Amino acid sequence: MIVKNEANQLPRCLDSVRSIVDEAIVLDTGSTDETVSIARSLGAQVQHFTWNNDFAAARNECLKYAQGDWVLVLDADEVLIDTAISAIRQAIEFKSAIVVNLLRQEIGAIQSPYSLVSRLFRRHPAIHFTRPYHAQIDDSVTALLQVEPHWQLMELPEVAVAHYGYDPGSIASQDKFARARAAMEAFLATYPNDAYDCSKLGALYVQQGDLDRGIALLERGLQFAQAAPVRFELHYHLGIACSRRQQFDRAQNHYQLAIAQRILPALKLGAYINLGNLQKLQGDFAAAKTSYEMAIAIDPSLAIAHYNLGLTLRSMGNLVGAIASYQTAISLQPHYADAHQNLAVALLKIGRVSESLANFRRAIELHEQANSPEAKRLRQMLQEMNLPV
Repeated sequence: MIVKNEANQLPRCLDSVRSIVDEAIVLDTGSTDETVSIARSLGAQVQHFTWNNDFAAARNECLKYAQGDWVLVLDADEVLIDTAISAIRQAIEFKSAIVVNLLRQEIGAIQSPYSLVSRLFRRHPAIHFTRPYHAQIDDSVTALLQVEPHWQLMELPEVAVAHYGYDPGSIASQDKFARARAAMEAFLATYPNDAYDCSKLGALYVQQGDLDRGIALLERGLQFAQAAPVRFELHYHLGIACSRRQQFDRAQNHYQLAIAQRILPALKLGAYINLGNLQKLQGDFAAAKTSYEMAIAIDPSLAIAHYNLGLTLRSMGNLVGAIASYQTAISLQPHYADAHQNLAVALLKIGRVSESLANFRRAIELHEQANSPEAKRLRQMLQEMNLPV
């Protein structure tokens, strides 16, 4: 682990690996809180490193102290899931395994709640981290396989890591944007045809609204990308960019190409949701229904998929089905204001007035908690209909 001022989160992370690791190495990069003393009290070996804006350098410094046959990398805002420990133990028993890719759940993410991370690998002198911002071992593993092709890459289909650091507010800060952009632009200047960096930097350009540069970079990445996960990311972000340009047919094509990649189904959820949204927007409700149902089949706990399925069923005239979908979304995410609101509308249409009003009131309450102007609009609408708020 590399850490800085993680006193609040560190105990949860270290406790999660207590039953599976033989040593815990924490590389502190300048904490001013109780991180170091907490790490030591929990049995971790603590080393120190002067931060130099290079995540790969810090990861490699930490890796120098590892003595075990296998290395598990976590951040302080992550935990290892108990139910995955048995599968991990079995996977590292394969003598030909060099990397075990782990499925990570992004707690709080709405559309793409899973990612695949190369965080468990055999300690090998050729394996090291590269890339100053998106530090990873993948480049060194690819090079290793060229000279030692007997090694195999594995992946576990069940969730192994929970990530609690998903925060749309912090990632939207201009400072973080600027630092990420500068680091990736510097890397790309040296490696202009690196598909992975094209994907990450292109996605950042799109997120910042620089669609021309984003699309150009994502399309350049497709010329050189070979790995299915990278090709998925490139098509997925091109789908987002084309949607913002209202090039809906092109966007759908990119989402469909993303879905066609041979990766774990859980990683495709965002593409299915976005594809369904486009199909619904263009009035192809049958196709949208299929896309949302595919997402639900992959992950029945994805509230947004049930909610969007409800919107689609309502548009198809199936109010009973829409109500059931909204109710499922609410059972999975009780504070889902839009689901309460649309459930209220559907219930009102079929004459279930008291239930409808209860959900309207709950929607208003949740909108007010979020400081949304929708709360005022709903109150006015109900008053105009002579319905008690």
